[in-house]
Amino acid sequence: MRNLFYDYFETEEVVTLLQQLIRIPSHRFTKNREAAVGDFIFDYCSSLGFDCQKIRVDGNRCNILVTLRGTGKGPTLLLNGHIDTVPPYDMLIEPFKGFVKDGAVWGRGANDMKGALASMIVAMTAIDRSGIKLKGDVLLSAVVGEECESDGTEAFILSGGTADGAVVGEPSDYGYSIGHRGLETMEIKVSGTTMHSGQALKGINAIQKAAKLISRIDGELLPRILTRTNEYMGPALMNYGKIEGGDQVCTVAGECTIQFDRRYVAGESIESVIAEYQQIIDDLQKEDPDFHAQLSRMPNSRMKQLSHAPLMTAPDAPIVQCVEEALETYLGKRPLM
Repeated sequence: MRNLFYDYFETEEVVTLLQQLIRIPSHRFTKNREAAVGDFIFDYCSSLGFDCQKIRVDGNRCNILVTLRGTGKGPTLLLNGHIDTVPPYDMLIEPFKGFVKDGAVWGRGANDMKGALASMIVAMTAIDRSGIKLKGDVLLSAVVGEECESDGTEAFILSGGTADGAVVGEPSDYGYSIGHRGLETMEIKVSGTTMHSGQALKGINAIQKAAKLISRIDGELLPRILTRTNEYMGPALMNYGKIEGGDQVCTVAGECTIQFDRRYVAGESIESVIAEYQQIIDDLQKEDPDFHAQLSRMPNSRMKQLSHAPLMTAPDAPIVQCVEEALETYLGKRPLM
C-alpha cells in the first residue's frame, strides 16, 4: 500500500539537504566540531515552521530538537540521528563536496549518518505538508558526539528526554535491528621490574606475565564468553585490540598494557563482565607472587554517567511491526533483521 505521505515530498529534496549537510564538516578535528551543522539544522527546520530547540551539551556544541506536534492523544515517536562524523582520514574522494554519482550521494557522513538525518527531516516535512494531524508528537533529536563518547544522547536522556518509541537511523543496508550488544573497552596494566637484559634473571618481565594472563583468558574465559548468544544481538565477543610493552630491546619490560573490547549480551552486565576478568587476575596473583596487574575501564568506553549496555525491543512491539511493514512496502520484499 502506498505511503500516505509520498505525494508531499520530492526525492531531490532529500538529496539537496544531504548535500548541504555533507558540505559542513562536523568531525572532532573541526573547529567547534558539530556547532555549524547544528546551527544549519536549527535554521533549516525553523524556517519550515517546526518547534526547534538548541540544547547545549559542551561549549558551542548543541543537540537540536525538532518537534512536529500531534493532537496530544497519542504516543511520541523519537527519530534519533547524530550530526558528527568520523574524520575524513585518507578518503579517495573529496569528502565535503557531496556530489552525486551512480545514483548515490558521495561524501563524509553520507551513510553514517547525515543521509538518515536528511530523510528524517524531509519525512517530518511531508507529514506536516499533508495536513494530516497525528495523534502523537514526532520528535527529532539531532545529537552531537556519537562517534566519540555519545555525550549528545546522554545529555538528551539526563535532561529528561523521553519517548514511547524510537528509531535510530544508523545505516542498516535496508534492514533493521531490534537489539544490540553492550560495549565495554578495558585495559589491563601488567607490572614487572625493569632490568638490563644482561641481568634479565633479576628482573620481572611484564610481557611474559601478560602472555600468561592472555593464555589464561583464552583458555578459561573466552570459551565461556563464546557460548553466550542472543537471537537478536548475536554472540558475545571479545577482541584484543592493542598491546604495548617495554622500552627497548635490551631492557626487561617493566610494564605491558593490554587493551581489549568486550561485546556483551542480554543476561550479562558490566559488573559481571568486569568480575570475570578480575577473578582471573586474582587467581594468577595468588599462584604467582611476581604477577601484578590492574584492570580498569577505558575512559572512552562509556559516557560521563551511563554505560553502553545491551538493549532490545520486543519482536512483537508495534514499532517493530510498523518498521517492518514500511520497509517491506518500499523494498517489495521482506526486510532482513
